[in-house]
Amino acid sequence: MSTEAPEPSLVGLSLSGSTAYAPSASGHSASSPTKTSNSTSFSFPPFAAFPPFYTLQPNLTTRARQLDLWSSLILSYCAYHRLFKLSLSSPPQDLFQNTSIKRSLKPNDIRAVLEYMSQSGRTVDFIPSASRSEQSNTCWVYWRSIGEWADTIYGWVDDTGQKGAVLTVYELREGEGVIGREWEGVEEEFLRKVLNVLVKRGKCQVFGQEEGAGVKFF
Repeated sequence: MSTEAPEPSLVGLSLSGSTAYAPSASGHSASSPTKTSNSTSFSFPPFAAFPPFYTLQPNLTTRARQLDLWSSLILSYCAYHRLFKLSLSSPPQDLFQNTSIKRSLKPNDIRAVLEYMSQSGRTVDFIPSASRSEQSNTCWVYWRSIGEWADTIYGWVDDTGQKGAVLTVYELREGEGVIGREWEGVEEEFLRKVLNVLVKRGKCQVFGQEEGAGVKFF
């Protein structure tokens, strides 16, 4: 009985030397996304220049490796650009296509990759659409988990001596104190997910539902 042989050219692709996302025990990426020499743009890994990378392969072994590579690339790209949300209707063009080799990942394949990330490592969470009859086209991307973001923000509160203080949701998102922080400009809905974790831990209390709501840290 013959078995389908994997494509070694794609299966053998390595994350070594790439912008791979690898969470460390502390929850931070052990290998941060690299930058180009002028430190202004994301540096794509070598496998992003491999034409078959942009077509999901039928061989299961090959596809599994391919999905892992895409997952790592998406997390690294989003971490570099501090993207918390992706939209399938308007995805970052440079992430899913390589104009130099005239290859791009088809919309259905982009969805397949994101669904794999949602099911395998919970690094993607689809946001329900307004109509239950429609597929969701938007998702949160957790290049850090919600729990890790809770640790990060609470650590900042502790380090800056703001325990006992009341901050607004707006201040936590876009106030002067968070300029340059990794969560600066994060969507309110995402931040509230983080705050809910801290509430459950007994680390804060949230007053109100609007952006001007107060948050008291303990």
